Amino acid sequence: MISVIIPTLNEAVELPATLAALAANSTPHDVTVVDAGSTDGTRDLAGAAGAAVLTSARRQRAAQMNLGAAHARGDAFLFLHADTRVAPTTLADLAAALADTRVVGGACLRRFDHPSGWLRWCCWFARRRSRWLGWYFGDQAIFARRTAFEQLGGYREWERFEDLDFARRLKRLGQVRLIGPEIVSSGRRFIRRGPWRTTWRDVWLTLCFLAAGGGGHRNGNDE
Repeated sequence: MISVIIPTLNEAVELPATLAALAANSTPHDVTVVDAGSTDGTRDLAGAAGAAVLTSARRQRAAQMNLGAAHARGDAFLFLHADTRVAPTTLADLAAALADTRVVGGACLRRFDHPSGWLRWCCWFARRRSRWLGWYFGDQAIFARRTAFEQLGGYREWERFEDLDFARRLKRLGQVRLIGPEIVSSGRRFIRRGPWRTTWRDVWLTLCFLAAGGGGHRNGNDE
């Protein structure tokens, strides 16, 4: 059993497509939506689609994912953004990766639903970075065995880079695997500043995070 955990806050526009894409997967799974106080009907949409719905007292992605994991029943966890659609075989590919007992987790190949050629190049680069280093970000749909997640103590409840931090710690436990085919993540966060400026801002923040030794950022997440 794979438990899919989706943190949400006012995701009524994107969530239905995400849940429909999960439903197209035949591999046994359950879905838990961890909502942080939506006012747009997100919770009702999730419940109507058959997902378990939890309420988080904290509006923070890491805390929401940890809460979902604490209530999940599966032997493996897939942490999915509410605006990201998996492929019809994603869960089967995840299960196949974890059939190798040396593999403790991983993430998915990813592209954006945005026409920017720059973003296509960034996805190409991210694929190679992920394979070389085992470094993943949340929009790549990070997955982990329950035992590995619990051994690591889950996500550190930071405002930013909890995903990269978790991926780096996960890699120290055993092998990690990048699986395909590509999942599709919304390009909406690139609209305000543009793909180029948003990407380079992300790169700069990541370099600052790494230069600081990978410590948690306490400032708000601008995504």
